[in-house]
Amino acid sequence: MRSPAAAIAWEFRWRHRVGLTALAAYFAVMALIKVVVLRGERVDFRSDETFALSVVVPLTATIIYFVAVFTFGLSGDLAARQSMYPARMFALPVTTAALAGWPMLYGSAAMALLWFATRLLGAWPSGVAVPVIWPALLAASFLAWAQALTWMPYPLPGLRVVVMMLWLVTIDAVVMIALNLRASEGTMLALLAPLGPLAYLTARVAVGRARRGDVPDWRGAFARFRADVLPRPRDHFSSAARAQTWLEWRQHGWSLPALVGSVLPFELALLFLFREAPGIVFEVLVAALLTPSLMSAFVAATVRRPQTTTDSYGLTPFLAARPLTNAALIAAKLKATIRSALAAWLLVAVAVPVALRLSGTAPMVIDWMRRYVEFAGRPRAIAAALLVLLALLASTWKQLVQSLYVGMSGRSWLVKASVFAALAFLVVAPPLAQWIVSSRALIAALWNALPWIAAVLVCIKLSAAVWIAMRLRDAGVFGDGALLAAAACWDVAVFALYGVLMWLLPALLVRPYFIVLIAILAVPLVRVSAAPLALAWNRHR
Repeated sequence: MRSPAAAIAWEFRWRHRVGLTALAAYFAVMALIKVVVLRGERVDFRSDETFALSVVVPLTATIIYFVAVFTFGLSGDLAARQSMYPARMFALPVTTAALAGWPMLYGSAAMALLWFATRLLGAWPSGVAVPVIWPALLAASFLAWAQALTWMPYPLPGLRVVVMMLWLVTIDAVVMIALNLRASEGTMLALLAPLGPLAYLTARVAVGRARRGDVPDWRGAFARFRADVLPRPRDHFSSAARAQTWLEWRQHGWSLPALVGSVLPFELALLFLFREAPGIVFEVLVAALLTPSLMSAFVAATVRRPQTTTDSYGLTPFLAARPLTNAALIAAKLKATIRSALAAWLLVAVAVPVALRLSGTAPMVIDWMRRYVEFAGRPRAIAAALLVLLALLASTWKQLVQSLYVGMSGRSWLVKASVFAALAFLVVAPPLAQWIVSSRALIAALWNALPWIAAVLVCIKLSAAVWIAMRLRDAGVFGDGALLAAAACWDVAVFALYGVLMWLLPALLVRPYFIVLIAILAVPLVRVSAAPLALAWNRHR
């Protein structure tokens, strides 16, 4: 490379070429729609939900992706004391200022271009005054501080997550207060302008310390406190399975809560901007509730990796030689992901009510809930709310674990293809959903075909489950008793979900046989059970 800037640019361009190409294609499609279909004019949306689906969801997904890319978050450990800046880049013949500055410059430019492209090409409602510059500066500052705080070495494990959440939420709170006071564009620019340079200075110090190997360690100072809180020392576990579960949590457990905690304030900021638009408020709440599930799709890229010391997707000898069965290794990952999903949803449960109260939209949401209770009745309303929350929590955990079999297979092409498919879905889904919603004939055709589509998917799922069960038995991963017990638990979950749905949904609206198909498809089975089989094949090949 001729310069440090070109070398670091090549790092991002080469490693994330698939995702960046998908984003470029998405904006090309948006430009085509803006010029050919809309002819550069504003849109009179039939509902606020359509606007949120067209603009808010793609913008949020892209911001999440940029944060993961430019902080090197897809290849680091948020809970570790060491810097998340790739150690291999410290050997480059460039200054520390260049190592810190060029990724921050590229990230800030990407955030600014994202906002300007969305503002120019997005289908904005005709009655909304869209800000010009300060959202781009806010997004760039948000990413810059995320980079600085993730690259900083910390004296205690997990402290990075706490510092990131506190500082980013503080920045967001200051911005929300300014918006609540109806600050002008110039005031917002003056408020946000110092954040970028301060973040760069912090990042330069952080990268310099990490490059020198200067990692402070305060664990000794807390040894007595840790002994009081945890009677059993950290270096002793009652079994190898418990040790592996602790290691999985140590490596990947904080990743999802940290991403959710850093993105959620940015989403909830829209409540202050559109608090007088009930439809947009509703869509913001939906987006906030879907954030853990969307975040888990990105975190799953690191959770599913079976190794800890290489960038390849094969098993290291250290992991393959551990005194654990394939089922125990997968079980440790499943337990760690359950705790991670619960921690992420705890953040959502705290942040959403606080944002509703501060933005003044809480009475609106309470009124919606009261109307739903009057319509459905208190028992059904409570059951429906609990079912939705359980479904969202289960969806978050499912996103974390359903691609385990991809990483455990050890095939890099399969891993890259799955990542590309996820990014393509995030790009294609909003326009496709808007196209479907806008056509009544298409909605009717899909509604009539849903039972047949569900029946075909159920046949495929059950056939794959039977094939995987036979292979698990032949490989000696599970015995007959374990397979029968797992099948019984799965059946109980399916019938329980079927019973609740039959009670909530009227028979005139949804047929019972269709509810059975939905329950079968909703309960995870095939991809989770395929993970031990993929690990067994990869471990002994």
